[in-house]
Amino acid sequence: MPPPRDLSPDARLRHELTALLRGGQAHAGLRALDGVPEAHVNDRVDGLPYSLYDLVWHLRYAQADLLEYATSDDYASKDWPDDYWPDAPADSGDWDRERAAFLRDLDTLVTLAETADLTAELDHAPGYTVLRQLLVAADHNSHHLGQIVALRRQLGLWPPPGEGHPDGV
Repeated sequence: MPPPRDLSPDARLRHELTALLRGGQAHAGLRALDGVPEAHVNDRVDGLPYSLYDLVWHLRYAQADLLEYATSDDYASKDWPDDYWPDAPADSGDWDRERAAFLRDLDTLVTLAETADLTAELDHAPGYTVLRQLLVAADHNSHHLGQIVALRRQLGLWPPPGEGHPDGV
């Protein structure tokens, strides 16, 4: 659904940022995380170095890092790539916890999109803005949510139960 036509330029930008962060406009978006059987979160396919759990863990961690960068003057850089991928497969309940944490932080990013001074430079990172962090988060999430859909298809887990077309757009 298009935004209301009478939005100010600032409100329109914030509306579009929120829609971009929530995803699903031109792809499956957050639906990629729905209906994943816990028994398959650690499954891998030949030729890919990650499982569904690895991807959701990475999404959660990287998004939390982007959020911290945007909101904390005490931000400390992490080690790429070691800190950005899990060290072990999921245990019982890990998928649900990582998914829930990812969605909570996404809600916080949406709140930033709605309320923050989007173009003010970050105190600890001159030249960088909250707007940049929001766009990077949306871009990064979109990339890896697409990987989750592709991996689920290869594992025979797409579309989610009860849904129709396998492309699920």
